[in-house]
Amino acid sequence: MIQALQEFTESLSPMLQWLGVMLAGAIPFVESYAGSVLGILAGVNPVVAVVAAVVGNVISMIVFVLVAGRLRRAATAGRSKPETPRRVKLRRRFDKYGVAGVSLLGQTVLPSQITSAIMVSFGASLRAVIGWQIVSIILWGVAFGILAVLGVDALAAV
Repeated sequence: MIQALQEFTESLSPMLQWLGVMLAGAIPFVESYAGSVLGILAGVNPVVAVVAAVVGNVISMIVFVLVAGRLRRAATAGRSKPETPRRVKLRRRFDKYGVAGVSLLGQTVLPSQITSAIMVSFGASLRAVIGWQIVSIILWGVAFGILAVLGVDALAAV
């Protein structure tokens, strides 16, 4: 899938390649980190690639958060539902690490869109989730962008 996304991005005119990176960054499991790498490998300016991947990831995450918030309000209106064992495990981690910790570390396990929707379903503040997810998305995108540039530079030196 990543290769197909890279080929799609490379097929776009140089003026629109940032859009391909942004669309890739919006896809769960691709996100800002793989989107940044994809853009850099496709020849997009590293700063443009990281910014485009981050923006795409942020937009899709916000959509997930807002939808999850509405679904939670609708589902919890006057009802109490028992939690599944998996949900209990996720809630314990959420309670242990909080919104900031889950946002920053959660991308090692699940996409930011899913992580943020889960936090909202647990009752976390929409504003806190969105804020910390944006910080996390930026950090992951920049970190992987730097690694991609260093890797491309290392390969070019060989």
